This record gives sequence, C-alpha cells and structure tokens, in this order.
Amino acid sequence: MGNNSDNRVMMTGRERVLKALNYEPVDRVPVDLGGTLGTGAHVSVIANLRRALGLDKPGTPVKVVEPYQMLGEVAADLREMLAIDTVNLPGPKNHFGFANTNWKPWRTFDGTDVLVPDKFNIEPEPNGDILQYPQGDKSVPASGRMPKGGFYFDDIIRQGPIDEAELDPADNLEDFVLVSEEDLKIYEQRARELYDNTDLAITAGFPGTSFGDIALVPAAFLKHPKGIRDIEEWYISTISRREYVREVFAGQVEIALKNLERIYQAVGNRIHAVWLDGTDLAAQNTLFCGPDTYRELYLPFSRKLNDWIHTHTEWKTMKHCCGGCELLIEGFIEAGFDILNPIQTSAKGMDPQLLADKYGGRIIFWGGGVDTQQTLPFGKPEQVRRQVAERVQIFNAKRGFVFSTVHNIQCNTPIENVLAMFEALGREVKGLEN
Repeated sequence: MGNNSDNRVMMTGRERVLKALNYEPVDRVPVDLGGTLGTGAHVSVIANLRRALGLDKPGTPVKVVEPYQMLGEVAADLREMLAIDTVNLPGPKNHFGFANTNWKPWRTFDGTDVLVPDKFNIEPEPNGDILQYPQGDKSVPASGRMPKGGFYFDDIIRQGPIDEAELDPADNLEDFVLVSEEDLKIYEQRARELYDNTDLAITAGFPGTSFGDIALVPAAFLKHPKGIRDIEEWYISTISRREYVREVFAGQVEIALKNLERIYQAVGNRIHAVWLDGTDLAAQNTLFCGPDTYRELYLPFSRKLNDWIHTHTEWKTMKHCCGGCELLIEGFIEAGFDILNPIQTSAKGMDPQLLADKYGGRIIFWGGGVDTQQTLPFGKPEQVRRQVAERVQIFNAKRGFVFSTVHNIQCNTPIENVLAMFEALGREVKGLEN
C-alpha cells in the first residue's frame, strides 16, 4: 500500500469494501462493477468501454458471463483501469444450467462480437429468434428465447394447466438439491484463486437461498419443471395458495442451510458479501406484497439463513429488491440483511435523501449511484456527473455505501455517459470527507 496525494493511507479494494460494510471510514467510496448479477453491464457496453479505454481493438470478442441477461465479463485489466473494488466468484453453472466453458464465437444482433459457452445455442429459428435449452440439451423444449433483434433472453413458461388436486409442493422443490462434491471443489478452487491473486472484495451467490425469486420460478435450468412455473400464477399463489408456497419455502430453507454449511467448509471466509436473496417484491409504483405479508411469508425463512451466516461466518448478506420497496426495508433489516441493492431511486418512495435519513447506518446501500432508466442511457454527460456527485454525498453521509449503478448498465447506453460516471467518481471520491 502507498499514500495518496493528501497523505491518507490508500486502501486495497478488499479493505475499502470491508470497512464500508462495517460503517468505518474509507479513503474513497468503494466501486462495484460486475460483482453481482445486478451490478454489471450488457456485453455490448463492456465491449464499447474496453475499446474506448484502449484495451481492445474493434472486433475483439468479450465473454458473455451470464447469458440470461447477456452480461459481459469485467476482466482484470478493466477492473484495474477503472479502480473497481469487487470481483465475483462465479458459480459452476449459469441461468440455463450449463457451465461457462469451452468458449466459442458469436455475434449479437447489434453486431457485438462475443464469446459464449459451448452449450449456448447460436442457431437461429426460421423467424430469426435464438432459443436456449436447459443444460444445453436440444432434445427437450427450449427454456429461453431472445427475439430477433433483441438484447436479452426471456424465460419460456413451460407449465400446463394446473390441477389443484394434484399440486404437490415437492414439485417446486425439485430445483433445490444438495451441492455436489464436484461443484464444491469448483467453489473452493475459484475462491482460493481470487483470494490469493487479487486484493479485491469477493462477492458470491449460492443456489437456493432466494425465496420465490421470479427469475428462477420458471426454472430455465430444469429439463421438465413441475409445479407452479408461470410467473403470474406464482404471484397469485402467494395469496391464493399461501400454505403451498410456505411449504415450498420450508423445504427450501432446510436444503439451503445444509448447502451453506457445505459451501462454507469449502470457501471459508475468503468471500466477503453474499447475494443471499434476489426476490423482487416491488414494481415501479407499487408493491407485490405488503409489509405484513413480507413478515409473515418471507421474513422467517430469510432470517434463518441470515442467522446461520452471521453465527458461523464473517460474510455480509445482500437483499436485492428492485422497485419501490421502501415500505419493506424495515422488514429486510429485521430479517437480518446487511446490504440492500439496487436502490432503484426512480421508483415510488425511493427518494435518495429519504432513504439515507431513514435507513442510513442501519443497512448498507449498494447501488443507487446513478439511474439506469433515464439519466445514464438518455442524459448528457454533465447530468451523469452531477447525479453521481449528489448520490455519493447523500448515500455516504452515514458511511456504509458501495457505489454501483441502479441495476445493470443497459444496452445502447452511450459510452461517453459511462465514462462520465467514472470521471465523476474519481473527482468526488478524492475529496470525500470521512
């Protein structure tokens, strides 16, 4: 470590994030890009950013590390150039249930040259759509579709008519199994490599810890999913079939606890923050469930996982919830979550100053740094700089802030705006008072 220009000790990314997670003074606000599935960027943005920074020539492919959202790899050289403080511990398999291995070239509809895993289907349908298959198995029905000209995949709902008499919670529990010995070795190896070879904070997500995560309900990774798999039907079921849902969660939490114990034995405290729950419970202007429903249906199960982690590990836990979730934040704190993400400040009730005044010092703000719905994709660079400066000042007032955008940076975002975001961070962070 060395000294920066104002004679304060310069921290490593790992030290910086850990201090922020403990509400301690930092030399500058820590920055995350690509540390989680909700803090990355579309592969086209990463490709354009690399070219703008002189890291790649035009046409150099970028790896798609998460095919569902088409997230691009934030590689070591990009992390270093942008002074990113986090790195993600990738899981053994992706959203569609196959490994990110044996890379092959592909070109997206917008003309970006990328590398995709060998089981990623690159053969278009007659209408031009691209389909993905669970575990890469084309002998079973497709589980994901990217429309011709699109940027992302949508899950394909593979659920027939529901027979109430035949519904069995065990069907919705087939998603949740004990982590295999092979996968445990992958977690152990990757955690050790990142811990030993970087000085960054390591983030991770482990299977089966999100209760009712709507991105996972269709089970794009299962070849023949049973149970309630339609998104609308699932949300309805949280009211009309609440006991069924509760039984699913009860079975899920027991498997999750066993997996957390096994994974901890493999990775130890080499990881620092865990994306524990990605269930979205709010929309832009409303809630999917009220505070009472959250406390009754979701909180008890999340509390069990948080309690185990805080008793047995040094990990911090993250609750991801898009939308206007302000009325649920007290419940998230009560459930034991350390971190809230993505802080969707454009949604109802999510005014940055209100959040900072009400919850600052009680839950870590990981996100909210700039709006990815309007300001970053459609604003001018100076508007981006101004918003970044404002958000750093507001969210870090009581410490406990990790800068990232409001969810992933979307395709077609002007690269000059992305660069303006990092320029603003460099200026604002340097003069930050602790």
